[in-house]
Amino acid sequence: MKQLTILAVLLLSVINGAVAQTAEPKHKLVMQLNTSDTLIWKGLMNNLKNLKAGWGDSVKVEVVVHGAGVQFMMKDKTTQADKIAQFKKMGIEFVVCENTLRERNVSKDQLLPEAGFVKMGVGEIILKQEAGWSYIKL
Repeated sequence: MKQLTILAVLLLSVINGAVAQTAEPKHKLVMQLNTSDTLIWKGLMNNLKNLKAGWGDSVKVEVVVHGAGVQFMMKDKTTQADKIAQFKKMGIEFVVCENTLRERNVSKDQLLPEAGFVKMGVGEIILKQEAGWSYIKL
């Protein structure tokens, strides 16, 4: 009986290890958006669509929005609200720099509900890169 218990514990440890390994996405990508150019926004949406179609849940993406890019997340300025909502449901994070909001006198209420927030946009990008995330500037 003791051997059976030990075997069961070992088996559960192996199974738990396999589940933990598959839970972590294989690819982690941080994308920097600091432009009000709507053609760049459209390109971003195409990139996100292709990444999710190609890699599904094995890719984790965070879009860091700062500077002039803040319009991308503004309710009355963005051309991408529906797609942002769709990608947010797929697990893609959209975070906005609080320094940019303060400097441009934009309130959080003016932003889409999908917006997350970070103190410093560039600081967030640095932290992600230090943690091993790939980086793309749009």
